[in-house]
Amino acid sequence: MKLVWMAGFVFLAFSSFGWGSEKDQKKPNVIYILADDLGYGDLGCYGQKVIQTPNIDKMAVEGMVFSQHYSGSTVCGPSRSCMLQGKHSGNTYVRGNGYLQMRLDPQDQIFPSALQKAGYHTALIGKSGLGCNTDDALLLKKKGFDYFFGFTSHTAAHWYYPPYLWRNTQRVQYPNNTQHAGDQYSSENVIHEALQYLERQKDGPFFLHLAFQLPHASLRAKEEWKAKYRPILKEKVLDSKEHQHYSWEREPKTTYAAMVSYMDHNVGLILKKLDELGLAENTLVMFASDNGAMQEGGHRRDSFHSSGELRGGKRDLYEGGVRVPMIAWWPGKIKAGSSTDHVSAFWDISPTLRELAGAEPQLDTDGISIVPTLLGRGKQAQHKNLYWEFYEGKGKRAIRQGKWKLVCLNTNTQRKPKMELYDLDNDLSETKDLSKKYPELVAELYKQMDELHTMSEHKKFRLAAEVLEQPKK
Repeated sequence: MKLVWMAGFVFLAFSSFGWGSEKDQKKPNVIYILADDLGYGDLGCYGQKVIQTPNIDKMAVEGMVFSQHYSGSTVCGPSRSCMLQGKHSGNTYVRGNGYLQMRLDPQDQIFPSALQKAGYHTALIGKSGLGCNTDDALLLKKKGFDYFFGFTSHTAAHWYYPPYLWRNTQRVQYPNNTQHAGDQYSSENVIHEALQYLERQKDGPFFLHLAFQLPHASLRAKEEWKAKYRPILKEKVLDSKEHQHYSWEREPKTTYAAMVSYMDHNVGLILKKLDELGLAENTLVMFASDNGAMQEGGHRRDSFHSSGELRGGKRDLYEGGVRVPMIAWWPGKIKAGSSTDHVSAFWDISPTLRELAGAEPQLDTDGISIVPTLLGRGKQAQHKNLYWEFYEGKGKRAIRQGKWKLVCLNTNTQRKPKMELYDLDNDLSETKDLSKKYPELVAELYKQMDELHTMSEHKKFRLAAEVLEQPKK
């Protein structure tokens, strides 16, 4: 697909899509569901052959499937930051995982606060995307969420039997939980809260960010879900070992498949609840994953071909690390059984949802509204390029422009990093490095990278060249 650059962000009138301008029309509700570390190939509608995901597959049949949708980053913290802020990782404050969180407004502003001003009740249920290792539950309220239930700390979200979760600024204690075992399975608590929230807010309009910790490690699933896969996988049970950071799982394949299917079951509960409440035709549901397939907690992404034909996974800037599944469902508004190869990214979510909500448009976004694609009306603007930077593993950067993808390695340690060039139209698996064949193109794309990058205000997230250029104190 050839990309055509349309300069600037064109804010389409809210009334042009048949709601909002008329007093008898309701603003649409929005549910944005985010899986944690789910691979591009982990869903049936994206080619998965073993793991069963009937509810998400049905959502795809009744909605729109995106084949070229990209996450904000290749790990959770910066990826979620890009989605909430409407910016790529060259312009955000949270550009990696660690002991940090978003700053108070007017810094690091996120789109739910704009939806609040447009009359929406806003909620985040599950894993917070406003920080990484923090227990600052008050931050959710300050940044634009009316209601919160779940994890503030990404490290705590590694475990499915936490000693507590947050409800707004109060801890909900689970005294019998020991991180790896207990009587309160966090994913059950999260979906229960989400269903109750829909009941309370059925009069709308509402925005619910439902951020599953599934299927990220530690590997933990209920027996009823593991039992479904034992006859299929016939996995040899491993010997027991002592738990380290992640739990030791004796049936890693069986458990991972069970976790994905349980997540799919929970998506089905959300869609069923919308039908029961009569909200389906006025609710946009979007489903995506925060980054590519993981290899943690005993799971190996090759066990289920989790990245599909894409190279790499989580912590890579190859396609397997940043290209993610994305499905949009809205009965009567989004054409059933449709698909798109439109190139989109997490930083498009903010301008898209602001437009649908009739909220104030974001002037400093790196994103483009995908409303024309979703509703099949108007001309869809295209990205000139997409950009990522990542600071683990000696540092990595990547840019996509049309069919071309430039990946840079060792950006934390070398002023002149290693560069690899790929033609995604003819080499989706990124097996043939063409950098030596097209040196002028490499130079041009690298120049664009520098134009897209702004020096981070956090010294942890600076490139080697910037560090070397800083005056000695």
